[in-house]
Amino acid sequence: MKLTTKIFIGLILGAAVGLALHFWAPDLFETLDAWFFNPLGTIFLNLIKMLVVPIVFFSITLGVASLGDPKKLGRIGGKTIAFFLVTTTIAISIAISLAYLFQPGSGDFDTSGANYESQEAPGVVETFTNIIPTNPVQAMTEGNMLQIIAFAIFIGFALAMLGRKTEGVMKLVEQGNEIMMFLVNLIMRFAPYGAFGLLASAIGTMGLDGAAAMAAYMLVVLLALFVHLVVVYGSAVSILGKMNPIKFFKGFFPAFTVGFSTSSSSSTLPVSMKTAQENLNVPKPISSFVQPLGATINMDGTAIMQGVATIFIAQVYGTDLAFTQLVMVVIVAVLASIGTAGVPGVGLIMLAMVLNQVALPVEGIALIIGIDRLLDMTRTAVNITGDAACAVVITESEKKHGISEQKPAEQIAE
Repeated sequence: MKLTTKIFIGLILGAAVGLALHFWAPDLFETLDAWFFNPLGTIFLNLIKMLVVPIVFFSITLGVASLGDPKKLGRIGGKTIAFFLVTTTIAISIAISLAYLFQPGSGDFDTSGANYESQEAPGVVETFTNIIPTNPVQAMTEGNMLQIIAFAIFIGFALAMLGRKTEGVMKLVEQGNEIMMFLVNLIMRFAPYGAFGLLASAIGTMGLDGAAAMAAYMLVVLLALFVHLVVVYGSAVSILGKMNPIKFFKGFFPAFTVGFSTSSSSSTLPVSMKTAQENLNVPKPISSFVQPLGATINMDGTAIMQGVATIFIAQVYGTDLAFTQLVMVVIVAVLASIGTAGVPGVGLIMLAMVLNQVALPVEGIALIIGIDRLLDMTRTAVNITGDAACAVVITESEKKHGISEQKPAEQIAE
């Protein structure tokens, strides 16, 4: 049986078991969740998280070193960031349009118990000034992805420029990357069981009550995610990437299911890179550069949630947003996606920042927090699919420039 099939079975069984226990044996669920479901999911998450920092460092370093020529690095980097910014802008525009079309917040909602403690999101200026790490080791210890990527780009650039002088270090970095990929393959054997534990715990805790109360909001978010996934990514892969969208979605499905179960773009990164390289034929240099960068700054699914949630909360509180405020929502959401990590729940912190910008009550977040876990899982799967779509598009656009599958050390030696 293929790993994808096993993970899918794990997801379905987890949802079914969690739902059954929630309704018919809640006491038994609490015991099983404490001693089995939650530990099982946590072990799987920790195994993947263990690899995130080293794999980001090794892969970005190798990706930049493989590109070698600064012009090539600038060209690929520019196209990658442009793709992310354009798709994120389209994503939030789709979300706002559908939210106004379906009016999910026009019903009768009780806002008296809506208490949510806002967490401060990083400002735009602060985000950009903090990209350069003052202490790279500390950045790795704290898991600060933007700083780790910046440091890795500098190291990769130095290795590319120094060529033969640093062949030994280059081989060491390359071998480190091979070790990480071996460990990814090893850990992925545990993925079906981890997915089962994570979903059983999430569904068993939430049940259908929280989802039913916010059904309209949830359906609009899911519809926007689906439209963006199929129409925007499907068109990008077909028109710009010259790849059959069905082949793309089918090939990337194993990583999609892991992204759904972990709710973390960063945690899914090792799996999504492996899947893109093996199933979508994305060259390692491009995959190693585009996908870690995307896991940090490309948050289309999160932007969709923010767009729908902002209009939903405005409708609940009877507030009409001016056109300039809607433009502000788009700009702030796009910029905020650059400065927030790809970890579970970060979307709510970003949403608080957006609500503050348009003078909406942050307490409104409490209205959607009950079902955010389920939506977080779905939007993470969309986020990582966008990273893979970008990698496919960049691969096609770079064919005329001769990006090869050669190993970085061999390229440099030449």
